[in-house]
Amino acid sequence: MFVFSVTSKNIKYISIVLLLVICASILTTVSRVRLKNLNAKSVETKNDVIKYKANNNKERLDFISQFGWEVNEEPEEVTEIIIPQEFDDVYNNYNEIQLSQNCDLRDYCGMRVKRFTYIIRNYPGYNENDTCVRINLLIFDGMVIGGDVCSTELSGFMHTFRKE
Repeated sequence: MFVFSVTSKNIKYISIVLLLVICASILTTVSRVRLKNLNAKSVETKNDVIKYKANNNKERLDFISQFGWEVNEEPEEVTEIIIPQEFDDVYNNYNEIQLSQNCDLRDYCGMRVKRFTYIIRNYPGYNENDTCVRINLLIFDGMVIGGDVCSTELSGFMHTFRKE
């Protein structure tokens, strides 16, 4: 025969453990669904399908080449950034660029992402030796979640991945 007594102290601990198990289960499920959606992400346009995989340098270069850009083989810069929890005007404007290319940084608020910056060698109106035109890729968990093409000149520009 087995006897088990329950006190109010035991109920408190059992409920805390149960709550932690439920929270962990919910977080795991949400993460798996999000990862599944990210890994399946590809966007069909009129003439092609854009693939967003970027687990390694080859995949990042393949991503960039989908838009017709020629870049140096190695990134000029790799840095970690944190997408802010709340967007100010600058991030809202930047996210407008992302939305126009089927990305949304609001899905990654508070997340740490890597930014890979490559020098573009074939931007119209620029010499292939110019280093002021760049493409930035924002990568989270091996997928491109956003980015831009920009110029570092004082009167520079910023636009989507597509040639304008």
